[in-house]
Amino acid sequence: MARPASGSKQQERQRLIAEHILREGTVKIDGLHEQFEISFMTIHRDLDELEARGLIRKSRGWVTAMSSSVAEASDVFRQGQQEHEKAALAAAALEFIAAGQSVFLDDSTTTAQLAPLVAARAPLTIITNYLTLMNEVRQAREIALIGLGGTYMTWSSSFLGSVTTNSIRSIAADLFIMSSSAVIDDVCYHHSQQTVEVKRAMFESAARRILLLDHTKFERRALHALLAITDFDEVIVDDHTPPETVDRLRNRGISLTVAPSLSES
Repeated sequence: MARPASGSKQQERQRLIAEHILREGTVKIDGLHEQFEISFMTIHRDLDELEARGLIRKSRGWVTAMSSSVAEASDVFRQGQQEHEKAALAAAALEFIAAGQSVFLDDSTTTAQLAPLVAARAPLTIITNYLTLMNEVRQAREIALIGLGGTYMTWSSSFLGSVTTNSIRSIAADLFIMSSSAVIDDVCYHHSQQTVEVKRAMFESAARRILLLDHTKFERRALHALLAITDFDEVIVDDHTPPETVDRLRNRGISLTVAPSLSES
């Protein structure tokens, strides 16, 4: 029997399993046991957790991907997508953060890339509903953490609902940094209405707002309208964004930063 994995190893394994299932669509559970060389008990435990996060569905020896335009892929899967682009966006966003500020960070895996960087701007106050981010920054020196409670959603590893939004509305922050699931006709969209409500509350409670978008967001669709790109004080895109998209956004009067790839900077 396989020995219990540490938290980080288990998370990485689950991410790889999720990527494989989403790529294939439907796979046999026996095949996953053989491919990842882990016990049946471990594979079923991993699949149960991924199913609880709303990413996959188990049925009679098979497992099926559940990601679609109306169901956001879980953070386990999203953490492994466009990692280099997200890191570049976070590095560019850091330039807009000043010491002493209070900063809302949403529950996106893009803004989570700021976690190892914010110490360079300490002292700071970080305000977030994203449990993964809370765990990353809670021990950083001179970083005050305000964790927003509410109803915990395993699929997003974040707190959502009326308790969360009411807490946000009692705070006046200097800055809000967020990402979005998709951009359609220059409007940000998200799969979850509850997530939309939390992001809007953060937007309304911040003095300055920054939007981070990797190039794939312009190719995707989601269900619920969030905010227009023109509502933000600054939009940061990665350098794989098509030049015609960059030109069009700038022609609309949007303050736009193109984040260079870190390997080239």
